[in-house]
Amino acid sequence: MNNFSFYSPTEFVFGKGQENNCGALVKKYGGSRVLIHYGGGSAVKSGLLDRVKASLDAAGVTYVTLGGVKPNPRDTLIYEGIELCRKENVDFILSVGGGSCIDSSKGIALGVPYDGDFWDFYGTGKPVEKALPIGTVLTIAAAGSEGSGASVVTKEEGKLKRDVGSDMLRPRFSVLNPELTQTLPPFQTACGATDIMAHVFERYFTNTPEVEITDRLCEAILITMVKETPRVIENPDNYEARANIMWAGTVAHNDIVGVGRSQDWNSHGIEHELSGLYDVAHGAGLAVIMPAWMEFVYKHNPMRFAQMATRVFGCQMNFENPEATAIEGIKRFRKFLHDIGMPINFDELGAKAEDIPYLVKMFGLGDGKTGGFVSLSSDDVAAIYTIASKATL
Repeated sequence: MNNFSFYSPTEFVFGKGQENNCGALVKKYGGSRVLIHYGGGSAVKSGLLDRVKASLDAAGVTYVTLGGVKPNPRDTLIYEGIELCRKENVDFILSVGGGSCIDSSKGIALGVPYDGDFWDFYGTGKPVEKALPIGTVLTIAAAGSEGSGASVVTKEEGKLKRDVGSDMLRPRFSVLNPELTQTLPPFQTACGATDIMAHVFERYFTNTPEVEITDRLCEAILITMVKETPRVIENPDNYEARANIMWAGTVAHNDIVGVGRSQDWNSHGIEHELSGLYDVAHGAGLAVIMPAWMEFVYKHNPMRFAQMATRVFGCQMNFENPEATAIEGIKRFRKFLHDIGMPINFDELGAKAEDIPYLVKMFGLGDGKTGGFVSLSSDDVAAIYTIASKATL
């Protein structure tokens, strides 16, 4: 196991009706003038936004609102939010929505105290030195942004999808009420589950030896998702299954399962070009890309893939031919994704094989390589897109 420093300062407030405590939580963390940032009409129609406002009113916290966050959040709304916060002297941002809303909030939070363009931080490695504090009310179990310092945003010009990571962007608190996810359509639920599993796999496939404790934590989350996702697809009102998935989404991405080990993140980077170009759901893109990435790299360490196959998907270990077990595990993962309603190839996703050269170009490797498990070249990325374009069960 590698040396590590783990910092996760977010207070998680979990359970039914906890959104009614937002006002007290904002005051606890120093907020007095709040931007409520939210997405489409669901937060309004469900009454969630009214409950949040009532909680702020009861605590004597004033607020302004900015809705309209879309999946794959856009830079244009973030610029609008930055100007609104400066004009209204906002000192705290409360995100009411899913990962896209939280990521947009983080873009606003780092942009308000910064003299330049907030986009300077995305995809550049530029350190975030200041940011407004953030709180979240989560409505979709997926991105894990409620417990992480990461934000992913799409630039309208050029359809560039880039990320930033900083402990400055970790929420002060996150309200997690599984009831708020019960009205999600099955497709969105499945997209979220796929994203959660992908966050674990990006950490699970590692070159660091002797990491049994985090291996087992990763496998526990994956097994939970394999069990609980079909249950909520069949019965969206299953609170207990929703609760397990919601907490799994947080634990999958606050890095408790990734400490002390090298990580990969190539699948996310490769997918970002798909959702940037086609504006597809991130989880759906990952359902197409991650098994294709697995097929391309499994020979690097067949025993790690065989471990995943046996421990997570219940495959029988073929000790004479571990590669066969590895391949069977990848097949079962793709079949699981198909069974919960996810696309498994370009046609089902709405992508085009003829765009692969453009996708590779936008990925931006040039003559370089990237990745923590297997270092990939531009030709390797093209090969993964090609596998993804043709995948079958």
